[in-house]
Amino acid sequence: MSRCTLPAGYSAVNTIKEQLPAALVFTLTLLLGHIALAGEAPTTREASAPALRDQLLDRVKKDQQARKAVIEWTANNEHVSENGVLDEDSLPPEDKLKHDGLWGEVARIDAENTLWLKEVVNERGWPTYSEVGVDAGDAAWLMLQHADKDPEFQRQCLDLIKSLPKQEVSQQNLAALTDRVLIAEGKNQVYGTQFVVRDGEWVPLRLDDAENVDVRRAQVGLPPLAEYKEVLEAVMRGEIEID
Repeated sequence: MSRCTLPAGYSAVNTIKEQLPAALVFTLTLLLGHIALAGEAPTTREASAPALRDQLLDRVKKDQQARKAVIEWTANNEHVSENGVLDEDSLPPEDKLKHDGLWGEVARIDAENTLWLKEVVNERGWPTYSEVGVDAGDAAWLMLQHADKDPEFQRQCLDLIKSLPKQEVSQQNLAALTDRVLIAEGKNQVYGTQFVVRDGEWVPLRLDDAENVDVRRAQVGLPPLAEYKEVLEAVMRGEIEID
């Protein structure tokens, strides 16, 4: 299997693992958590809260290590299709046990990070780029994306983030969080950032006004939906190397 790095200008993948029971639905995310055009915000900024910055980066590292383990194991499994979809019904018992164990570790880390982030937000508000730097600010957002067991907290933070100056948050991240909260509330997503597996294919989950989705995506700096899907499938096949 050939492998390559993410195409220039991209920074990762965001999907929902629909095959799991509703209580165990997680984002299968690497790096910034969705395919995004790089260069939207400054990559470096002096942090006014360096201790919090360090904690965010440490926690998101564990988040990503757990998800990378899922990606790598899936890509190397013989029951994965050409478009990167794992046929879980065909897994032998030992593979099913490994699969469930990997996702169990993801769930454990997500639960710990959600509780910790909730304390941070309730004590001091949302960590902005000025306070923790761009990379740690994105780390906070990524942990929030993975706080699916606490949708009220996700909505609380979305409202907080929307009230911040645009330079303090990524508009691409805001778009992905908006979609995630809308889906959790039983509504249609706006930007098509949330994908599920249906009939062996990766498809965007409940999308509003699909004909104009690429217009909306371009407005916040996201690539076209078809291009997004192609990169997602390549990641899940193990053809794209994630550092």
